[in-house]
Amino acid sequence: MSSPSVLIVDDEPDIRELLAMTIRRMGFEALCAADLESARNLLAKRRFDFCLTDMKLPDGTGLQLIEHLQSRPDAPPVAVITAFGSVDLAIESMKAGAFDFLTKPIDLERLRALVKNALPGATAQKDAGADTPRAELLGEALPIRQLREQILKLARSQAPVYVSGESGSGKELVARLIHAHGPRAAAAFVPVNCGAIPTELMESEFFGHRRGSFTGAVSDKQGLFQAASGGTLFLDEVADLPLPMQVKLLRAIQEKSVRPVGAEQEVKVDVRILSATHRNLAVEVERGRFRSDLFYRVNVIEVAVPSLRDRAGDIPMLASACISRLAVEYGAAAPAVHPDAMAALMDYSFPGNVRELENILERAFTLCEDGVIRADDLRLPRGESAEEDPIAGLADEFDPDAGVSLEQFLDEIERKAVMRALEMERWNRTAAARRLGMSFRQMRYRLKKLGID
Repeated sequence: MSSPSVLIVDDEPDIRELLAMTIRRMGFEALCAADLESARNLLAKRRFDFCLTDMKLPDGTGLQLIEHLQSRPDAPPVAVITAFGSVDLAIESMKAGAFDFLTKPIDLERLRALVKNALPGATAQKDAGADTPRAELLGEALPIRQLREQILKLARSQAPVYVSGESGSGKELVARLIHAHGPRAAAAFVPVNCGAIPTELMESEFFGHRRGSFTGAVSDKQGLFQAASGGTLFLDEVADLPLPMQVKLLRAIQEKSVRPVGAEQEVKVDVRILSATHRNLAVEVERGRFRSDLFYRVNVIEVAVPSLRDRAGDIPMLASACISRLAVEYGAAAPAVHPDAMAALMDYSFPGNVRELENILERAFTLCEDGVIRADDLRLPRGESAEEDPIAGLADEFDPDAGVSLEQFLDEIERKAVMRALEMERWNRTAAARRLGMSFRQMRYRLKKLGID
């Protein structure tokens, strides 16, 4: 079996020689072209497994080469080389379909990592394919079929992807599938809920720290970037990052290196960034709560996850899969779903999406009798507003003649709203905070203030 072949396109002989020598030492074939026309001629004669091109060529641009390759059914992944500081050009090329980018002067360690990601080898691809989750993104509705196709395309790229969608719609699952179907599948997928990390610990959590760098740092600690090096870092609820941390995150993404707290030297990291939030990130930028420069770095490509309302026809399939999974977990026979229960599920709007469907079915699995889930077992909210708004109707309870001060009443209102949201989300504090429109830190403060354990 012949080794994978790489096409190098650059008008500078020294750089062509350096790239070719490095790639050949890795065991791959390397052919060179000095301009766009020469590259097109080589591509017309033979197939390449990977292409590395300078952005600026004597007779064109790297973007033109990407467009030329995109028109071919067997298009190989393409990485572009840009001048230092030309990150905007690199972002533009990734939006056009580039796999990744390098900056000059060429960092050979970064080059080798990029080539390994683009050409993981037949054995590695086969192994990764064998472990790729199948049928995890269930559904046959058109939005889901289109999403599965988009995931496969995005998996071949190294571009940062922003996953948008409502709470509970499956954004982390989409991120995991992008990772699992790509060249980084054999490496780590590291998810982090940005809203769940205390502000004072964020830098240490993301970048690591050295022993003695602050009180409590009794040993060296690896950060999330280093833990995900070679793989994927998934920044869930990225909109919850405070502005000072956004600045540091932006630098880590641009420089592809991090400096642990208390360290003198930076550490190189090779990480693909995927991010998500249930908020409208563009609106957060307009309101000054999210940096526009970070927005453009993490949102190179956006993928939208449809709500369950937009694919209601998938509810029977999702319900069946959920009940089968619960039966295995509980070691019990799977109950049947009575037609009236299924009709109720089909009529419900599911503001909490797939996560809410799973929670409802888990509760019904426990409550049902005679091996049949009926409509009453689902305990669906009477009105859609009750599920959407944990504080609906609470203000109507105030009676000024009851001898209770307004302050006491407001505290009780707050307690009831928090408890109702927690019950709706099965005591998931992060999800309850989202439902109440607050950050995880704000929720944690209120739980402590109200004495709710």
